[in-house]
Formats: sequence, structure tokens, C-alpha cells
Amino acid sequence: MTESLVERTGLPPAQGEEEHLALALANTAIALPGEQVVDLLGTPAQANDWLVGCGLAPADADLQEMCAAQLRSLREQIRSLFASRVAEVPALPAAVAAVNDAMTRVPVAPLLQWDDKTGPYRTQPHPTTAIVEHALATLAADAADLLTSADAERLTACGSTPCNRFLLRQGRRHWCSVRCGDRARAARAYARRGRAGAQ
Repeated sequence: MTESLVERTGLPPAQGEEEHLALALANTAIALPGEQVVDLLGTPAQANDWLVGCGLAPADADLQEMCAAQLRSLREQIRSLFASRVAEVPALPAAVAAVNDAMTRVPVAPLLQWDDKTGPYRTQPHPTTAIVEHALATLAADAADLLTSADAERLTACGSTPCNRFLLRQGRRHWCSVRCGDRARAARAYARRGRAGAQ
């Protein structure tokens, strides 16, 4: 996961991603300068690679588009919850419901099925579906844990435009990477020079 992120964006993981997979998930759609967006879950293969890199799926999981879309959907709901927490505004009920649904969707036992010819029987869900549902449940539970832990006080959005990543603040640092910090400092210096020149 880390190599893919660095290779595709030049950015290291944001502070806190190693401790919270939900934070890493939220940061898989990255806004870059020049109106570029890198989506680390953009295709089923990329979503599969990301889950494998996080230890949430075997390399041969072979995710299909439906599974990748579920992962991207959960990402957007978690991003919404993180943004609400950072802005100190109420969360959208749909985002809370989506996280709760992901946490409770994983069956704990073989499910009852009923076939007209053979009658009742019990079965596990499709293996790939089960892998994805367990991954979604793990990510949703991690998001809930982060939002209700002491770490939630440190949750912030990167302070460098156009970056849209979240991080756990360390001291006064409000940037997800050195590159974003440099860009923010350069923008402030440019603005000061512009104000000084206008006087």
C-alpha cells in the first residue's frame, strides 16, 4: 500500500494511517495540484491491491467492480464522518447508518437458504463477498473506534490546498506531508509579498 501511494502521488502515508486503517481508506482519493485526483481504489485490481496491502484480503481475492464500488462508497461515508468531526458539526445520518451497516453485515454463522428442490440448507456467502464484507466491517469498526477515542481530538484535515487528506495532528503540524507543508508555507509567503507590494 505505501509503495503504491508513494509511487502514484509522491506522498507518504499521512500521520495516523498506520494505526487507523479507516484513516488510510479515507485518504485513498487524493486531490493534487492542477486539479488532479488519484484514486487508489479506482479499479477492482487497485482496490484488491489496497486491501491486500492492508492485510484485509488475500492476493487472489479477485475483487469485481461491485466489491470495489462498496469499498469506495464506505470511503465516502467515512470521509463525511471525519469531515463532520473536524468541523464539529453533526454527522449525516446516512453516513452513520452506512458505517453501522458495514459493521453488522458480516454473518457470524452459515446462513439459512431454501431451495424449492432440495429444501432448507445452510451456506456461507460467496468467498469474495465474505472477504469484502469482513474488510468493510473491519474498516467501519476502525472508523467508529477512531471517532470515539481520544485520537478523535487530533483528527484534522490537511491545511494545504488542494489536499483533501485527513491526519492525526502531532503538535502544531496540520499537514499530511512535508510536501504539503512546503506548499502551504510557500503560499503564505507569496500572499505576504503580494500584500507588502500593494501597500
